[in-house]
Amino acid sequence: MKIVMMGSGGVGGFFGGKLAHAGYDVSFVARGAHLAALREHGLAIENAEGGEELRVPRVRATDDPASLGKADLVILSVKLWDTEAAARAIKPLVGPDTAVLSLQNGVRKDEVMRREFGEAAVMGGVCYVATTIVRPGVIGQTGAMQRVVIGEYDGRQSDRARFLHQALRDAGVQAELSSDVRRAIWEKYVFLVGLSGSTTSMRVPIGPVRSHPRSRAFLLQLMSETVATGRAHGVGLPADFAENRLAFADTLPAEMTSSMHHDLQRGNRLEVDWLSGGVVELGQDKGIATPANSAVWAILAPHAAGEGAP
Repeated sequence: MKIVMMGSGGVGGFFGGKLAHAGYDVSFVARGAHLAALREHGLAIENAEGGEELRVPRVRATDDPASLGKADLVILSVKLWDTEAAARAIKPLVGPDTAVLSLQNGVRKDEVMRREFGEAAVMGGVCYVATTIVRPGVIGQTGAMQRVVIGEYDGRQSDRARFLHQALRDAGVQAELSSDVRRAIWEKYVFLVGLSGSTTSMRVPIGPVRSHPRSRAFLLQLMSETVATGRAHGVGLPADFAENRLAFADTLPAEMTSSMHHDLQRGNRLEVDWLSGGVVELGQDKGIATPANSAVWAILAPHAAGEGAP
């Protein structure tokens, strides 16, 4: 199966690198200095605790998706504001039998994919990993978590889903096939809204957030509002799921933070409009109050477009 990673940063570079290292046919779409490094030196994954985890000395990398020809599977991991542009860019890769899988954040990502490629092409998926580009050509991972949940929206176990599930397992990734992938995506959304909203607005990693009673309560409220919103939209989340995620947060390395916090530190554009802002908008649709997420959305508004943006 020919796999193309549309976006080769923390998520795409990590999972694409793991698959390539395991011997699968993987191509990377990247740009700038990162692309140049991939072409010259290949791709490396480093772990803060364990040093270099793996290196793929030669990878196929381009900034022109059309040059790769038709793919069997396209995996998107671009930032949410690039979703529509990325969908247009990968059209030359998508044939009648191509599967399109987004590992992006948020719960509305696949609406764009369905509009562009139709219902049948789109698989559902979500990932858990703490990664970022530490320097061109090198993906840095914090902690050991590397989990992917995939599935078809109709609940069946298709050949393409089974293939990717096995490929990820071959690559050493904790992979799961879900019969309710929409719920799995919302489960990640609950945690991500809490992690990104708290760490980015407070400018600290998860350790200090969970350690102080008031910041811990705020983290829980961010997630509780997201659970209430998802349940109002018919997602089968347990009523106490926010408390479950808070307990999960207690198991994470204290220095772990969110990609949105990294983006704030670097002066990059933020995904807050799709994360906390998405909860506010989806909550309004169903009459759910979301004051904590409204606060994060407002606090980060001056930074949302990145440094130097109008």
